[in-house]
Amino acid sequence: MRLTSQVIITSRFDETIADLKALAQEGERFEVIRPDEGKTFQVKDAKRAIEKAYISSDVRKIVILISEVFSDVVQNKLLKAIEEPPPGTEFILILPTKSTLLPTIRSRLPITVLEEQDGREALTLDMERLDVRSVYAFVQEHKRIDTAAAKLLLEQIASAAIRSRRYRLDTRTLDHLRDSRLALDKGSPASFVLTGALLKLLARKKRERP
Repeated sequence: MRLTSQVIITSRFDETIADLKALAQEGERFEVIRPDEGKTFQVKDAKRAIEKAYISSDVRKIVILISEVFSDVVQNKLLKAIEEPPPGTEFILILPTKSTLLPTIRSRLPITVLEEQDGREALTLDMERLDVRSVYAFVQEHKRIDTAAAKLLLEQIASAAIRSRRYRLDTRTLDHLRDSRLALDKGSPASFVLTGALLKLLARKKRERP
């Protein structure tokens, strides 16, 4: 994930917000807007979001809109602000399904689909204490997994790295993690891809202060 304007498809709202906030640079401001009532984003919620977005600020602002449902009326209400956001403002919509998105929203915002964590085994890799030995052991443990399982592991690894705040996750590192998934789709062995991704993260791990 990145802190840029987009639609994120997931039902794990709070965890996704935490992951996004972990990506923030010092001083960046978050505005999280949820429906005041029920599960549907109302016109009044959209107005509140737009007002927050247009409040003058000297720092980068990320406006996160979360709801089970965004009606067509609400999406149209938000469209102009999404098309021409105030300087330094990013809009991120989080909802559980993309089927209700209008074509106008789809054409203006990239869509990121997050696979759900329910039913997965816990990640056995301690990202706080990642080193070459633990990378080797982890890859050996999972060297025979299929592509789908490897993708899920990459997502868990990335999420754990973000939450730990122990890694300098710049754009190139995040791009590498994304490209790792593409490499799996093209037939690269899971062990090779996992090794590359983990060593890349290890190289970006912050040194512990003495």
